[in-house]
Amino acid sequence: MVLTRSNRKAAKPQTPPPVKKLSKKTQTPPLSKSEKPQTLTSKKGAAKSQKKPPLKKQKKDLVEEEEVSDGSDLDTEELDESDDGEEGSNGFFSDENDDGEEELLGDDFLDGSGDEEEEEEEEERSDSDADLSSDSDEGDIFKESEAIDRAKAKEEEDADAELLDFNKEVGPGEDSEHDTFRLPTEEELEEESRGPPDLPLLQTRIKEIVRALSNFNVLRPKGASRKECAEQLKADLASYYGYNSFLIGALFELFPPVELMEIIEAFEKQRPTSIRTNTLKTRRRDLADVLLNRGVNLDPLSKWSKVGLVVYDSQVPIGATPEYLAGYYMLQGASSFLPVMALAPRENERIVDVAAAPGGKTTYIAALMKNTGLIFANEMKVPRLKSLTANLHRMGVTNTVVCNYDGRELPKVLGEKSVDRVLLDAPCSGTGVISKDESVKTSKSLEDIKRFAHLQKQLLLAAIDMVDATSKTGGYIVYSTCSLMVAENEAVIDYALKKRNVQLVKTGLDFGQNGYSKFREHRFHPSLKQTKRFYPHVHNMDGFFVAKLKKMSNMKQTSEDDDEAVETVEQADVSSDDDDDEAEAMEEMEKVSVPSKQPKETKENKERLAISKEKKKGKKDAKSKSKNVERKPKKKRSDWKKEIAQAREEKRRAMREKSKEKQ
Repeated sequence: MVLTRSNRKAAKPQTPPPVKKLSKKTQTPPLSKSEKPQTLTSKKGAAKSQKKPPLKKQKKDLVEEEEVSDGSDLDTEELDESDDGEEGSNGFFSDENDDGEEELLGDDFLDGSGDEEEEEEEEERSDSDADLSSDSDEGDIFKESEAIDRAKAKEEEDADAELLDFNKEVGPGEDSEHDTFRLPTEEELEEESRGPPDLPLLQTRIKEIVRALSNFNVLRPKGASRKECAEQLKADLASYYGYNSFLIGALFELFPPVELMEIIEAFEKQRPTSIRTNTLKTRRRDLADVLLNRGVNLDPLSKWSKVGLVVYDSQVPIGATPEYLAGYYMLQGASSFLPVMALAPRENERIVDVAAAPGGKTTYIAALMKNTGLIFANEMKVPRLKSLTANLHRMGVTNTVVCNYDGRELPKVLGEKSVDRVLLDAPCSGTGVISKDESVKTSKSLEDIKRFAHLQKQLLLAAIDMVDATSKTGGYIVYSTCSLMVAENEAVIDYALKKRNVQLVKTGLDFGQNGYSKFREHRFHPSLKQTKRFYPHVHNMDGFFVAKLKKMSNMKQTSEDDDEAVETVEQADVSSDDDDDEAEAMEEMEKVSVPSKQPKETKENKERLAISKEKKKGKKDAKSKSKNVERKPKKKRSDWKKEIAQAREEKRRAMREKSKEKQ
């Protein structure tokens, strides 16, 4: 049996042992059924195990090879003993047995790897695959976090590098003194004044000064102070944009240099055209559909308005469409919506619009009231009454009475405490609407601001007097201007708070900047923070100011009341002196009326009483003399006012004479 077996295997090619060991390693046992689902479930682990077999398996294979080789030696020894003693055939059988060893090793390896060993190997594979997958997931997270950290670090480095480049460009360096900015000398300014303005030079100088003032400690021009830079900036802005020195100085006090440039640039651009839907005749959606069909490109104005539309461009004149002539909408600036929204009129109220022309705010009030109640639309200038009445008719307003009075006289005409709400869009300098009227740049002066402020104070007091504080639904006054000057806005409201029993309340507007409670050397009431300011460079609308007042009581303090109060104080002082004398007399009478249970008066006691009486008489005489000296005739408050008015008139005359002499 052994010879036949050896003959069969003798035909097989003989290969050197190291080559067969490599081929053995490449041979893999057939996968059992239990191994197939594992390969399906763990695809990543199987792929990795096929590419790189685990180290544990390699160690096991080496151990098994050594054991099998020992067994094969034992088999060859048995075969030699079973032969008939032929020595020549030992070499042949040794070669054959070598081949047989390789064959037996292969069979023993295949037959000896049982199910238990295969299961252990598969478990080890699955464990190693799970470890590798968990390690790979954790590695991915670490890699991502490291990538994010590297990206952040790179961004910071880029930002630092950019800042350094910027500082090198704009900052004064030690090595580049010839490139640093400096203010022009007097000689250079004289040469510039002789010829036409050099606009590119002015523009670059304005930018450099603004940049220096924004960070003066670092970018300070050599040998220049902040005041000199500010004065040069004012002069350059006035010559470049065409402002007078007063207005550019007033704006410079209101805004820092960077924001000043923004608002001046905003004044050079036109504000977007806006229209207001007349809800008495149509809805905004229907109006927008009709205008879009006519070639008008528009959008809703903003979230804070339910009736406004902004018009970008139009193929037809927006002020001459059939819808405009039918009264479906009104051409009105976005800032003009704000006072009416702050007033918040209700149905069946009595409302006064002190300065109503051309009727945009009045028609908006009528639309909110749904043509109920009563509106008094007052306009002082007769030529503007035509546009007011025309717009009221076109918009279908039927609850409005048009009147032509001075707003300061309205309390006498309509009566005090006669209305629920008053809207005062006061006449002003117009410094917030320079984009509409560029003449404001050169036409306004300090005297004009003072004159407007005085008129506004009078109109506001008259408006407060017309409102009934006991109104169930009203009692509110809204004051608004299209000016940016503090003297026309916060100062006027602060004056009204001192003169009338009113309080500032919230305007109901969700946007806008708060008003000033202090400005430079002025200190106003803290509640002025509830007022609202609107700027063209921030809100993309005309400059505007809105304040809402609530009248707390109908009592007011006039000059007559003050005079009466002074007289009552003087009477109280006189009466107090008389009362003291009467009290002393009453005490003496009580002493005399007390029954004398004391011992009889002696001569010493009588003398003491006489001396005390003389002392009291001396005190009374001194008091009477002092009263006669102190009680001098005092001037009334009205006399003081007359003298002050005369002094003011004399000063005005003197100022007029000086101005005439200068001219």
